[in-house]
Amino acid sequence: MPITLPENLPAFDVLTREGVNVMSETRAARQDIRPLHIGLLNLMPKKIQTENQFARLIGATPLQIELTLIRMSEHQTKTTAAEHMEEFYRPFQEVKDEKLDGLIITGAPIEHLPFEEVTYWDELLEVMDWTQSNVHSTFGVCWGGMAMAWHFHGIRKHMLPHKSFGCFRHQNMAPSSPYLRGFSDDCVIPVSRWTEVRQDEIDAVPELTTLLGSEEAGPCLVEDTDHRALYIFNHFEYDSGTLKEEYDRDISNGISINVPQNYYPNDDPSMTPQNRWRSHAHLLYGNWINEIYQSTPFDMAQIGC
Repeated sequence: MPITLPENLPAFDVLTREGVNVMSETRAARQDIRPLHIGLLNLMPKKIQTENQFARLIGATPLQIELTLIRMSEHQTKTTAAEHMEEFYRPFQEVKDEKLDGLIITGAPIEHLPFEEVTYWDELLEVMDWTQSNVHSTFGVCWGGMAMAWHFHGIRKHMLPHKSFGCFRHQNMAPSSPYLRGFSDDCVIPVSRWTEVRQDEIDAVPELTTLLGSEEAGPCLVEDTDHRALYIFNHFEYDSGTLKEEYDRDISNGISINVPQNYYPNDDPSMTPQNRWRSHAHLLYGNWINEIYQSTPFDMAQIGC
């Protein structure tokens, strides 16, 4: 079954060309089944790229999914056309009376700021509390996951002496987890961050279980059973060239940055990077969607009850 998207959203054509099963809203309305309602709270500056990345992953399952794009109500992006935001995004204050089967909270390039200094922090607190009554399952990604771990459990983000940047091998620490169904004993995941959460601080919280972790990059995927949430601190959703774009951007801006590790063949940035994480990315997000499908109430009014 497909993901339902507006026909004029850029992701519709991108994913159709890639062979992802995409359905127009008009066609979906004629089907007598209940789609899963998934929200994407997109905090990234490159909105369209991020839409494509997550729609690609959650649209690869055999279920019909209705994707709602959400923005912070007062925060105005400077990197995406206002017309795009107006046409496709709904402010959180407009969505908060509704219920969702799932919500993805993306990362944001504001790691250097204390959480409380982020301009939209107060509204994000409202979003995170709202998930406990209005969302069946929440997936916090990178900074979004760190924000949730801080808000719900007081787990700090720590600044790193240098950027953790590259493709790092991660160990499957919970093979019996339904979220890791089909996973190998280890897998490669892109990492791009200046901060970390620490395993000993996660271990001190009984409600948290680390599912994927790396000796080099630290904990990656954490399950929070009390809050019906997953936190992933790295970037399964990245395209093949995303780390290259970040590296080239920093080099062109004169920023001192290391070549992303284990990304280019022979660590040579003149060569074309290879994607070694795509299959596991689809597995993880497919497993998340499947777990939502298996457990969410058919009557959406019962979500959070």
